[in-house]
Amino acid sequence: MEQAVTILKQISGFLWGWPALILIAGTGIYLTLILRFLPIRQLGFGFKQMFGPQTGVGTIGAGAALATSLSATIGTGNIVGVATAIHSGGPGALVWMWLIALVGMATKYAEAVLAVQYREKDAAGQYVGGPMYYIQNGLGRNWRWMAIAFAIFGMLAGFGIGNSVQANSVAHGLQDSFGLPAWITGVTLAVLVGLVVLGGMKRIATVATFIVPFMALTYLLAGLVVLVDHAEALPAALALCFESAFTGTAAAGGFAGALVKEAIRFGIARGIFSNEAGLGSAPIAHASANTDHPARQGSIAMLGTFIDTIIVCSIT
Repeated sequence: MEQAVTILKQISGFLWGWPALILIAGTGIYLTLILRFLPIRQLGFGFKQMFGPQTGVGTIGAGAALATSLSATIGTGNIVGVATAIHSGGPGALVWMWLIALVGMATKYAEAVLAVQYREKDAAGQYVGGPMYYIQNGLGRNWRWMAIAFAIFGMLAGFGIGNSVQANSVAHGLQDSFGLPAWITGVTLAVLVGLVVLGGMKRIATVATFIVPFMALTYLLAGLVVLVDHAEALPAALALCFESAFTGTAAAGGFAGALVKEAIRFGIARGIFSNEAGLGSAPIAHASANTDHPARQGSIAMLGTFIDTIIVCSIT
């Protein structure tokens, strides 16, 4: 077991190392510049589209697609991810999470636009899409191998960062707080998730639309209560975050030695893990959205990154 853990840590260190982070962050910066900061300029337009009337064709509602996407991102990454980022990279990691989220909005926008542009209808007449579709249909048949590779690795990631991490955190939390055996939590989650997933995209969207707003608002309200109770400490805490982000100044009590590069590394890594911008999972949901133009759904999709990191992670 120890050997397996060591191997997994080595793989994780490579996948979440500097080369991958630079590629993902660099792509976000490139898209932000090419789009002339469109996601930031059109943030209000995105919220208007989310709450506005639904037009066009699709399998699920545009807002339901966003809820489905958020159901995968609002969770462990917003709570444990933020805590580990601050513990490993110092308070400045939070600032770098904000910065990667701002450029990540452009990545999420582009992903959704491509997903809708190159989506297809399956045998049941439902719209399906995602990176595997727009790689093949957009780049051509010569890139089919990459589409297949994404589908395979995406499926494996679903078992890893998509399920195992979340279930493990829930099981440990319930076991530590209430003494509930981990296997009971695991079986219960497996059954509940199975009942939803086996119902297809429509059932996933329906459940997500019901649960996600309640889950997010409950967490935000609980967090705000804590923040209001400690309002006098907020100015100093924010100042410490910005100071640590660019000077490497460490916080007292456990953050000694946190360098700027570590704040950048862990901030970017946890930010990407939290909002999944560039990982390719969100466009699979947005490809099924009821919309009349790819850019319209893109403006809704980018809100996922804003809500997930700028709002929820900040509360944490």
